[in-house]
Amino acid sequence: MQSHLKNILKQQQQADLYRTRKIHQKTFLNFSSNDYLGLANHPSLKTTWQQAADKYGIGSGGSHLITGHTQAHHELETTLAAYTQRERALLFSTGYMANLGVITSLVGRHDAIFLDKLNHASLIDAALLSRAKIHRYAHNNISNLEKLLEKSSAKHKLIITDGVFSMDGDIALLADIAQIANKYQAWLMVDDAHGLGILGNNGRGSLEMYNLDAENVPILMGTLGKAFGTFGAFIAGSELLIETLIQSARSYIYTTALPPALAATIKTSIEIAKQEPWRRQHLHELIKYFRTNAAKLKIPLTDSITPIQAIIIGDSKSAIAASEALYEHRIIVTAIRPPTVPQGTARLRITLSALHDKKQIDELLAALVNVI
Repeated sequence: MQSHLKNILKQQQQADLYRTRKIHQKTFLNFSSNDYLGLANHPSLKTTWQQAADKYGIGSGGSHLITGHTQAHHELETTLAAYTQRERALLFSTGYMANLGVITSLVGRHDAIFLDKLNHASLIDAALLSRAKIHRYAHNNISNLEKLLEKSSAKHKLIITDGVFSMDGDIALLADIAQIANKYQAWLMVDDAHGLGILGNNGRGSLEMYNLDAENVPILMGTLGKAFGTFGAFIAGSELLIETLIQSARSYIYTTALPPALAATIKTSIEIAKQEPWRRQHLHELIKYFRTNAAKLKIPLTDSITPIQAIIIGDSKSAIAASEALYEHRIIVTAIRPPTVPQGTARLRITLSALHDKKQIDELLAALVNVI
């Protein structure tokens, strides 16, 4: 086994795909965090955590269906349902587990899943584990999706797409997809991990941006470790959907519930996000400022109006070199390489936060000019 493992790691190194975890010893400008609204270190969240830990302790002590479900969990699920304007919401430990739980619960061998080719890995893995027939359509290509749906004779059809695609920062054509789903009587699921808290007039995500409701998109997945600065995930939908998941989603049933202190803290985070819209407004001002000035400097960016701003480098070795050069400038921008992105599209993935200011954006731009 040791010999086999050495060969695996050697192949990763030779292909410039070896990954390392860095512990930063100095002060850096971080442009790789998903803390979009800058809530991860908010003092109110720290206070809530401390007070809730005094009340509930640290661990939940069991799964939701045994002894782990508390009033804090219940209140958070109620808050999430109201925030997403759906009948109910169900907490999961991670977005990966939420996607795994809902997809494997809803479809099986005689069904079909239709996936955007740039969907998150957790959606692909969940589709594979469901044993449904998988169809992958070209990225945001509605005509390709319709052709696949038209040919399918599956008992149930489930279309799954990211709301905001995590590596390019572009947004799914949800209005068109919802229309196609309705035409072919397919169910539509949106993973809005990178849209919730950011898009829409009230920050309710890509669905609000397109004015789509629970009838158009019956299955919504959201995460809590990005714009909300905490941890965890949820599925929001109808009463029937949530009850079905409680009874059948294995990644919900057979795992320890989130710490109740964390559930209370997430609730506070959502309240702050609603009460302080300036965070979202400032973030969008920074995105516009960054893109405008990057264009003046001829820095090539992917087409994105979200905090995710990517620069396609091409080969993995060059992407690593650019990331390391920025690190020498005390700036963190991670190089993203295959298999996370397609071959030949290794990139610098820049993410902006409401905690950044224009002076820091200028510092990043100046450094980018020198390294790409």
